[in-house]
Amino acid sequence: MPRTTALMAEQVPADSKPTLDAFTKNIGFTPNMLAAFAQSPLAFNAWAVLLGSLSKALDVKTRDSIGLAVSEVNGCNYCLSVHSFTAEHMAKLPGDEIILARKGRATDAKRDAAVAFARKVIEARGHVSEADLEKVREAGYTDANVMEIVALVAMYSLTNFFNNVFDHDKDFPAVTPAGAI
Repeated sequence: MPRTTALMAEQVPADSKPTLDAFTKNIGFTPNMLAAFAQSPLAFNAWAVLLGSLSKALDVKTRDSIGLAVSEVNGCNYCLSVHSFTAEHMAKLPGDEIILARKGRATDAKRDAAVAFARKVIEARGHVSEADLEKVREAGYTDANVMEIVALVAMYSLTNFFNNVFDHDKDFPAVTPAGAI
């Protein structure tokens, strides 16, 4: 049961309205998470700017794979549903790749290094080893790319924590529990 209210259109604070309207237009509906997040224009707009900036980082398959890996570690079923949907429909990842990403892996060697590193970052709370860092660099990622991976981990963790705290009703297709994959 949700622990906060998803706002109706007329309840959205004026400072959140342009951002929420843009998401609604882009997605085609207003997800419950966004309708709740809009209650705080400061947090909501800061996240939206970060999301917009990081949408230029790496490639869509790698970004969605990192989102899946991080959401799995953080136990965010809402985000797993969202990222599974976007990974399939926007990044065009097949089902087996989505499951691999949730486990912090990928069939593509370069993407595998990024996703495995992202999973290490979230599991180790940033305390990765020199070997972990070297492995992602050897796969072809620059230090700037590694910074983008860390920023993606932080951004996805923000929405994971937000959704875990407020437990929104799911409005994307449910995914199989982690223990069953």
